Amino acid sequence: MLFNKPHREFIPLDPNEGWHTAPGYPEPAPGQKAQVEQRILSSDLDDVNEKGSRTRLLKFNPGGVSAVPFKHKHWEEIYLMEGELQVGCDANGDGGETFKAPTYACRPPGVLHGPFGSKTGCVVIEFHYYDEKEKK
Repeated sequence: MLFNKPHREFIPLDPNEGWHTAPGYPEPAPGQKAQVEQRILSSDLDDVNEKGSRTRLLKFNPGGVSAVPFKHKHWEEIYLMEGELQVGCDANGDGGETFKAPTYACRPPGVLHGPFGSKTGCVVIEFHYYDEKEKK
């Protein structure tokens, strides 16, 4: 694997700053917080050319739901740091299986996963990366 992410050395992170609506998740109503927010810690991920990697925090605010399942062409490793996450729920966040922190998942490219929700809120750290050897 070849990565070109910048070298960073223990950057202070304000837990309340730097969050944005995560792509593929519902946009918030005006004046409201997004259901699901991301904070990119480091990235050179290039989905068009299928290379690079990304490290991000993903936060489900209480009641946050992703309405549809996802499938990626990259690897995805997830560590549920705090809270609980429902996997395979419906658009209202009901059903599926609930996992509580600390929990870990690793998904190879092409695996259909989700939808996700969290009634109480949660934070995960995600590692996304393309394996350059798999393209050859």
